[in-house]
Amino acid sequence: MQKPYFSLIVPVYNRPGEVEELLQSISVQTVKNFEVILVEDGSTERSESVAAAYGEQLDLAYYFIPNGGPGPARNYGAGRALGEYLVILDSDCILPSGYIAALCAELEATGADAFGGPDRASEHFTDIQKAINYAMTSFFTTGGIRGGGKELDRFYPRSFNMGVRRSVFEALGGFAPMRFGEDIDFSLRIYEAGYRVALFSSAWVYHKRRTDWRKFYRQVYNSGIARIHLYRKHPASLKPVHCLPAAFTVGEVFLLMGGVFCVWCLAPLLLYAVLVWADAGIRNRSFRIGGLSVAAACIQLTGYGAGFLAGVWRRLLRKEGEFSAFEKTFYK
Repeated sequence: MQKPYFSLIVPVYNRPGEVEELLQSISVQTVKNFEVILVEDGSTERSESVAAAYGEQLDLAYYFIPNGGPGPARNYGAGRALGEYLVILDSDCILPSGYIAALCAELEATGADAFGGPDRASEHFTDIQKAINYAMTSFFTTGGIRGGGKELDRFYPRSFNMGVRRSVFEALGGFAPMRFGEDIDFSLRIYEAGYRVALFSSAWVYHKRRTDWRKFYRQVYNSGIARIHLYRKHPASLKPVHCLPAAFTVGEVFLLMGGVFCVWCLAPLLLYAVLVWADAGIRNRSFRIGGLSVAAACIQLTGYGAGFLAGVWRRLLRKEGEFSAFEKTFYK
């Protein structure tokens, strides 16, 4: 049997419906030189029957392991992979039919050791999902770090759409046993080891992200905490752009308090809301989505900022350990 060029590794936890959509999108790829490794991370709602339904269409292996988090699940899959390149995907992604072809073209052009691609919102996503996608990729919220365009920091591949040469993965020991931020930690170690990292703009995926405001807030709150965990492991990784949401959160509190006495104190927040509403509305051709994007942007910045400040307080000032400080948040 010919060795597959790519091994697509997908950790999954209680998301059989999403797995079905992902596997369907993988099955119609225009280039077929890949295998799929699905690692069920201790789910109670298993995807085994979904995987079995695609057994004849795809070179697919399904594994069930005790719950240990996405990093260990990816490492487990990598240990059983045959491809020269490992492609890490989240189960809530959908691939356009030319995704594998785009990877082949980008690798031929760059010869990268590690890479990642951006994500987009499908026209079939709900308005809230489109608003959340805007909040996670816009220059007005993340500085473009996650958007695949102009950035305020260099590009770090993230695990929803990340690839790495298998020899590099093995040399670095794979993902660290972190429950959150493990993909950025891995990207940082790739850079520190001197490997070539590239953004593959043409290798994008549809990414559903979270489906409601509560789940979205929890996600970005955890991301803020994870940034401090990463700072403890990689001090040089903390950049001014990572502190902006915390500054926004503190400033927002003072402006809202000031607005009780002087309405003009609310002017900066209103100006920001108008900018986001207009930009998101134009990008999505819907000012309803623009309005929802204002809410998503505020949740993104405030949630991340609150998590960041909690991380500073507990990890840096109180000197608590990563696991002991946030065991209830990350390690259930």
